Amino acid sequence: MTAVPAPPEPPLVAITGASGALGMALLRQWHRRGARLIALCHRPEPLELRDGEGQPIPLRQVSWHVGGEQELAGLLREVDVLIVNHGINVHAARDPEAVAGSLEVNALSAWRLLELFAGLAAEAPVGSGGRPREFWLNTSEAEIQPAISPLYEISKRLVGQLFSLRALDLAPGLRLRRLVLGPFRSALNPIGLMPADWVAAQVLRLAWDWNLGLVIVTPNPLTYVLMPLTSLGRWLYFRLTSRAAAPA
Repeated sequence: MTAVPAPPEPPLVAITGASGALGMALLRQWHRRGARLIALCHRPEPLELRDGEGQPIPLRQVSWHVGGEQELAGLLREVDVLIVNHGINVHAARDPEAVAGSLEVNALSAWRLLELFAGLAAEAPVGSGGRPREFWLNTSEAEIQPAISPLYEISKRLVGQLFSLRALDLAPGLRLRRLVLGPFRSALNPIGLMPADWVAAQVLRLAWDWNLGLVIVTPNPLTYVLMPLTSLGRWLYFRLTSRAAAPA
């Protein structure tokens, strides 16, 4: 008798900012697809999620802090999909502490996680089920449009540009996806137009099911025109004006 091949192991997905509205919504949507889940949280309080039938969603909760990205190396070595979703919005503040916090949390922390995960992917490019490892970054529409929060816009534009620059020199077997999301309801934006669960469902449909690298979910039609043009322009400019590191 011919042996029946074993089904592929479900992906191991880690999400930062997991205790926020979108983080929890993404965990629920990944659970529906059978993924194994790691919730990366700053808060020590236990994160309790339930599915549509009221049953607890199994997940592993790991506490971490901005600046301690390297401490996650052992954990991320086994992760198939890392979704960087954490961020802060200081709104109208412009004092030095607000500047430092916005740059550190929204831009530099995400960049460090990208470099860390790219290094791990170079060592072991294939994850569960034989798929390449994936790094998803939530930048938001503030990357290209006003958000009535100057430091939020500055930090999101910085991380978006760093992401575009890094994409020129991908590690073998690493897939990058950029999430550009419009205003969804959360603690940071209680008057957001879109429900977080609906946004998360669209993100997984476009990224995981349709395999898009640029994932846009917004009611603003301009974003669907401006973001692809911005990404292409950055790619051309960075490619012409920068160079990769010389081989060691």
